[in-house]
Amino acid sequence: MSQRVSAQLGLRDRSTLLGVPDSRLTPPSSGRSSPFDPSAGGQRYADDLEGQNDEQVANLTTKVKLLKDITIGIGNEVRDSTMQLSQMNDAFSETGDILSGTFRRMNNMAERHGCRWMWYIVFLVFVFWFFIVVWWFRR
Repeated sequence: MSQRVSAQLGLRDRSTLLGVPDSRLTPPSSGRSSPFDPSAGGQRYADDLEGQNDEQVANLTTKVKLLKDITIGIGNEVRDSTMQLSQMNDAFSETGDILSGTFRRMNNMAERHGCRWMWYIVFLVFVFWFFIVVWWFRR
């Protein structure tokens, strides 16, 4: 077990994986600092960079989790909205069926009673208009 842990720690330590750079193979300095720059502390500078990388990975992990939670929330909202729209569609189709039946019965009544039903509607419209006018002037 301890060999496995030490092997994993060895894989996480980049300096052991990459080795100490050979000065003959190192390109000329470009003004940037190198993680293996002997004047900057060498291993300590690489450890600092490793720590910064770990912090940034932790920050990115947090942001990815936040985005994942947001997308799951959006998916749930879409699913709920779709179900609600489906229910509304069913309700509107039932209402349309009820209204079409009502208009069909009204047309049958109109055909049976002739033109008398139209006078009833005109009378109701006149009474409704009268109440609106009275209400308007009493305000």
